[in-house]
Amino acid sequence: MQVKLEKLTKRFNRELIFKDLNFTFESGKRYAIIGPNGSGKSTLLQIIAGYALPSSGAVIYNAGSNSIEPEEIFSHVTIAAPYLEIIEEYTLVEQLEFHFKFKKIRPNYTIDSVIKAAAFEGVEHKFIKNFSSGMKQRLKLAMAFYSESDILLLDEPTSNLDQQGVTWYQEHLANINDRLIIIASNQEYEYITATEHLNIMHYKQS
Repeated sequence: MQVKLEKLTKRFNRELIFKDLNFTFESGKRYAIIGPNGSGKSTLLQIIAGYALPSSGAVIYNAGSNSIEPEEIFSHVTIAAPYLEIIEEYTLVEQLEFHFKFKKIRPNYTIDSVIKAAAFEGVEHKFIKNFSSGMKQRLKLAMAFYSESDILLLDEPTSNLDQQGVTWYQEHLANINDRLIIIASNQEYEYITATEHLNIMHYKQS
């Protein structure tokens, strides 16, 4: 899988977020989108995910010799971010069952084994609304980690996690080697395994 950004520009009203951004992401590699808070990292990740549109420029998706239309990229992407909604009225099992109706579960995994791998044993029937903020974030990460997809996008992945949760995140991320991984963060420990960095501050010229 390849994701190619061509002269990508984004503005909110008169504010320039980034301009003429050219970059190519390749499958099997790990990338970090870096920059200070409010610099546009999340905006860029949402554009790559197909959740938002650029003001100009293009995002081109290729799977081998085949191109993928932007409206079809949803089936190839999983994303975890603090701002993504989960259904508070569902129990953990209900949330996972709902999620995996839309996303394929990774080979050799079941909902039970995802619960075990995500350290949620004993809270299977607890309502999401009664989860702590850290548990909710770990659930979002687990749904992204254990969904079958070509592209894994992580936005500030350890938000609300305690040290035990951060260690869990780092260990599970280290075991994913078959996807294009892009992490938006200004915390180095979140993207320590990334081999290439895209500094969004380099695309701020007016």
